[in-house]
Amino acid sequence: MAVRVASRGHGGAEPNPMVGCVIADRNGNVIADGYHRRCGGPHAEVDALAAAGSRARGALALVTLEPCNHRGRTGPCSEALVAAGVSEVIYAVADPNPLAKGGAARLRECGIRAFHVPHAAATELALPFLKRMHTGLPWISAKWAQSIDGAVALANGDSQWLSGTRSRRLVHRERARVDAILTGIGTVLEDDPRLTAREVRVHRAQRRVVFDPDARTPPDANVLKQDNESAAPTTILVDPTSGNDLSFARRVDLLAARGARVMPLGPGGTLETALRALAGEGVSTLLVEAGGGLVGRLLREQLLDEAWVFVAPLLVADDVARRSARGLAPEVLAAIPRGRLLSVRRRGEDALLHYRWARVAT
Repeated sequence: MAVRVASRGHGGAEPNPMVGCVIADRNGNVIADGYHRRCGGPHAEVDALAAAGSRARGALALVTLEPCNHRGRTGPCSEALVAAGVSEVIYAVADPNPLAKGGAARLRECGIRAFHVPHAAATELALPFLKRMHTGLPWISAKWAQSIDGAVALANGDSQWLSGTRSRRLVHRERARVDAILTGIGTVLEDDPRLTAREVRVHRAQRRVVFDPDARTPPDANVLKQDNESAAPTTILVDPTSGNDLSFARRVDLLAARGARVMPLGPGGTLETALRALAGEGVSTLLVEAGGGLVGRLLREQLLDEAWVFVAPLLVADDVARRSARGLAPEVLAAIPRGRLLSVRRRGEDALLHYRWARVAT
């Protein structure tokens, strides 16, 4: 229940972790629940305790992440639990943040029983936060729509629309919850997308990021247009070593003049350096909406954490139809990392498959 409640915070809690808390009596009857609604707001424990009031005294608190023991924009959750008079705390994931950990030890010092009881769903919920704490990289999700036989577009590039309206609406909702959306120059040149969240509630302003080593993004591309004044400038990732001629420099200057922020890729056009820099600026979650070339590059650099795959009820049956990822040439199946299938959902006539590869030590 705490995990389900915590997931409501997606889009508001980041870059903090999504956390849920349930207050129950000694017979297991739920008294109240709470979650971390927005970064800078009350944490899940405080939210649940406020709902429980005096009923929290002597109760059990179940939390998806170890209560913090740090005073930042809010006070320590460990102290809030002590003040409320709970008798026992069970938490599923130890807090990896060196500034905030230690809440369980503080509770025990104050005579409150505190137990670490691992829970698979709580660990999955915390993975984006755990990854950022351990690696300094954002959580990277790719989404694509494909036919039953795996085509994401016809040979001529036509892909509108593989998925149905319910699937596309879900994509817009996810755009509205992430910090950044990444696409490749091929998608920009072929589809000229806006990469904005439309007709849904926008939880945070999305940065639009284009992987464009040669700075070929057209100055009039939709991805450079500002739909509102609060939107962050579009970031263009370029490879400074790929174009040392005057025309490359002019293209970069033209993009900057159009309001774009130009950021260098790593050696050989690798993405990790730029993604780490973006994470340092507050990009905790990144959604990839791109063709097979960029998805393949993310796989090659072992940067992709999960995939949302919308399977449409179509059989393309075309030998040269485009696929969701390319650029790798494994020789044996055993060399390919296997993901974990987390869920299968129905979206109209589409099937939505949620896969994860990320495994972070907890």
